[in-house]
Amino acid sequence: MGPTASGKTALALSLAKIYPVEIISVDSALIYRDLNIGSAKPTLTELAAVPHHLIDILSPLQNYSVADFLTDCNRAINEISSRGKLPVLVGGTMMYFNALINGISKLPEADYELRAKLELEFNKLGNQVMHERLASLDPASAAKIEVNDTQRIERALEVCYLTGKPMSQVQTESRLAGLIDCDYLPLAIVPSNRALLHQRINLRFEQMLTDGFIEEVRQLQLNYPELTAKHNSMRMVGYSQVWDFLAGNLTEFEMLEQGKAATRQLAKRQITWLRSMECVAIDDSELDEGSLLAQTLRLIDSWCEG
Repeated sequence: MGPTASGKTALALSLAKIYPVEIISVDSALIYRDLNIGSAKPTLTELAAVPHHLIDILSPLQNYSVADFLTDCNRAINEISSRGKLPVLVGGTMMYFNALINGISKLPEADYELRAKLELEFNKLGNQVMHERLASLDPASAAKIEVNDTQRIERALEVCYLTGKPMSQVQTESRLAGLIDCDYLPLAIVPSNRALLHQRINLRFEQMLTDGFIEEVRQLQLNYPELTAKHNSMRMVGYSQVWDFLAGNLTEFEMLEQGKAATRQLAKRQITWLRSMECVAIDDSELDEGSLLAQTLRLIDSWCEG
């Protein structure tokens, strides 16, 4: 586990040179076909070097729930284990990891008509008012969600309206198990050098644009005429900002700066998640690949001996 741009992919590929590893992606962007540059999807060479799972499994038009992920992930773990290989789960979608560790409640599917109405209200009233509305309907959920986390506020309100109950109540009523019959070591890269992480995030976003990120989104619009800004695939960090640029809502400079800022905010939320989860932290102030690998190998050895 780890925030974006912290070196998770490189670490997993290094482990695959030492152990008989197959990688399971824990990333809500990598599940989509044709979202390659903006999702920082492993390259074709990397995908060919080590078997990968839960990558390119859906059209950008499709939905994918946390419950879907739990089912697919447990299936992949069993299949990999049956081949005598080690499943290594790699990614930064903390809701998925949290579900694996703690289980989840089965929530209603997304309602795009309702989401469109909520989005209009967000634009008209602002995040603070919408967060206060959630607090009046579901204080427990509101206490766990930051005022600026629009997507989670919207989802919590959506569940409240669809079920007539607070999301926190729905979550306790029908729980699904997380990892099934599986012993695991939860390792997390938790960088202490936030400035370096931000620098890497900024440089990576600039490189994505150089590599053709804008053209990738333009091609998605051509290949999937039904695709809109409200589809989950286009609400991903980066894709949302490029979409707004192509729609004429942002200048190229605004898109660049907002894309970087949104990615930094994502990393902050990921680190906040990690600090609340039961995991073994790996920290290297320089985010050096060799140091991260050495720490990881020591932790694996200690876990195996224990």
